[in-house]
Amino acid sequence: MTRVAVVGHVEWVDFIPVERYPDRGEVVHARQAFTRAAGGGGVVAAVLAELGAEVDFFCAVGDDDDGRAAAGQLAERGVEVHIARRRQPTRRAVTLLDREGERTIVTVGERLEPVGSDPLPWERLRDAQGVYFTAGDERALGLARQAGVVVASPRGRSALAGPGPQLDALVFSSRDEDERDWAADLAHRARLLVATEGAAGGHWWGECSGRWVAAPPPGEPRDAYGCGDSFAAGFTLALATGASIPEAAASGARCAALCLTRVGAP
Repeated sequence: MTRVAVVGHVEWVDFIPVERYPDRGEVVHARQAFTRAAGGGGVVAAVLAELGAEVDFFCAVGDDDDGRAAAGQLAERGVEVHIARRRQPTRRAVTLLDREGERTIVTVGERLEPVGSDPLPWERLRDAQGVYFTAGDERALGLARQAGVVVASPRGRSALAGPGPQLDALVFSSRDEDERDWAADLAHRARLLVATEGAAGGHWWGECSGRWVAAPPPGEPRDAYGCGDSFAAGFTLALATGASIPEAAASGARCAALCLTRVGAP
């Protein structure tokens, strides 16, 4: 079994399907609401476990019911969760899902991040074939670099901004203005930049360049939440197991397409 780790953040997210977004001051009724562990790190960890990897997830949550619920839900999905407790509350989010499957997200509270000084079993990273990094400090990133392959999101910007180890790949959404700008600032830190483009597929450049096409969804498109994170999970796992970059991109595209057919975090 392939061992892959995630160093990053998790959020407790309310998903609220609506017929349409409300106008200012208007009241609309949700079709059905539910709550899941999500956020970039949480989604990638869950998808990796679903793909059959042995997953270690290094994260931080508040000492509260939301944090315990998020960790418990991920554990039920086969993720080995290593938690640093914080005094601040676990970050929440509210996600509205419209009829076309687009999501609109409001985050509530500070994003909690693991740091290298947390008493977590960081030594497990030495035996990991790959790590996906979304949040943490420079020391946590240095510990992640012990793995064979390190892929990161530009949302791990606080750890990536200064000098530090080289990344094998930086994966980001070309349609997200913040991620696009952060990736441009961090380009010198990565051997490969990988830009997703939704239904258009995406492209990579750096040590080499190329494109991939989006995989056809294996069902009716229902929700775009987590598609980019699902791509990152498939891409990281494939790269960690020795796949070529085109093969890794194709694997990521299949994970994103499957995610599109599900409601809420995959």
